[in-house]
Amino acid sequence: MNIGITCYPTFGGSGVVATELGKALAGRGHTVHFIAYALPMRLEHMVENVYFHEVRVNTYPLFEYPPYALALASKMIDVAQHEGLDLLHVHYAIPHATSAVLARDILRAKGITIPVVTTLHGTDITLVGKDPGFKPVVEHAIDTSDGVTAVSDWLRRETLDSFDVASDVEVIPNFVDTDRFRRQPKDHFRQAITPDGERLIAHVSNFRKVKRAADAVEVFARLHQAGVWPEGHPRHGQPGGVKLLMVGDGPDRAASEAAARDAGVWADVRFIGKQEPVEEILSITDLFLMPSASETFGLAALEAMACDVPVVSSDVGGLPELNVDGETGFLRPIGDVGGMTEAARTVLTQPDLHARMARAARRRAVECFDIDRIVPQYEAHYGRVIAGIEA
Repeated sequence: MNIGITCYPTFGGSGVVATELGKALAGRGHTVHFIAYALPMRLEHMVENVYFHEVRVNTYPLFEYPPYALALASKMIDVAQHEGLDLLHVHYAIPHATSAVLARDILRAKGITIPVVTTLHGTDITLVGKDPGFKPVVEHAIDTSDGVTAVSDWLRRETLDSFDVASDVEVIPNFVDTDRFRRQPKDHFRQAITPDGERLIAHVSNFRKVKRAADAVEVFARLHQAGVWPEGHPRHGQPGGVKLLMVGDGPDRAASEAAARDAGVWADVRFIGKQEPVEEILSITDLFLMPSASETFGLAALEAMACDVPVVSSDVGGLPELNVDGETGFLRPIGDVGGMTEAARTVLTQPDLHARMARAARRRAVECFDIDRIVPQYEAHYGRVIAGIEA
């Protein structure tokens, strides 16, 4: 197939999933054309059968705000005509699905039939889509798409409960390349960060308010104060024994840094910004913290699990579909810093439990969310959509 993919080319789950999907499809013999305003963040190297088409928005005095949705639709039309696309797969309802539906209808008037598949990822439904100013547009984009998927069963239910749509929504979960995301021998890297044998915790996010990054710092500060030095260590019973890596960047980073300073743990926290390849960082991590207030799926947690890292997370959205409480880690209510701290301490201070959860996390990632299990589901969905258009 010849597939056009549009996503936000930013540091976030939807862009990562779309890019990795496109690369995987190309590896399976399809031709993929990314259509976006910038190169997707995980498309930094040339990939066979993958092409990039930049959307340029011209500015005119008439427009106070550049009309990106219209520029995107025009670019979709151009690529579909000249590259012979079989299908447009757009990630995020606004404005991508709206632009794709417009492009499809214009192409149809030219005698070109091209179906649109829309994948819903999260805030396009839970936040932006519920804005009264956007809701009718989101409903129209979903209902007039030729195929609609959601990355978790929770998001599917949320979509059908929140919007007046008749379209069927198929759940195709997020995925991970478990060959790439696996525990790697990085002992020298770890030794540089934990010279005294400390346990290492990681938090990875885009540092938006919903990610509650400051909660991760508070959990860490409480663990640090209580001390997690193992029995037999010269400092057993003293504060410390743990360090924190804060990976990513965004509007709440400064507040999280201030929280670390105020808690007196700044010396044992490293804010290292956006990092690729993140699997090298996860490979030296003992525990992953995800205290989010909303999480449609939890891709960052899945990537950690694939690297043998137990997860302590909130119990919201799609996270219970991924992180099995008591098996791959622990689930706690939003804002339950005390509960998350105790769960983290349990994992970090019980070596047998930690090893068991690490194995279970990796096993669940491989058996349920491996890329080779999920990408064929998209291919099958494409086939059904195309067949329905041709019927």
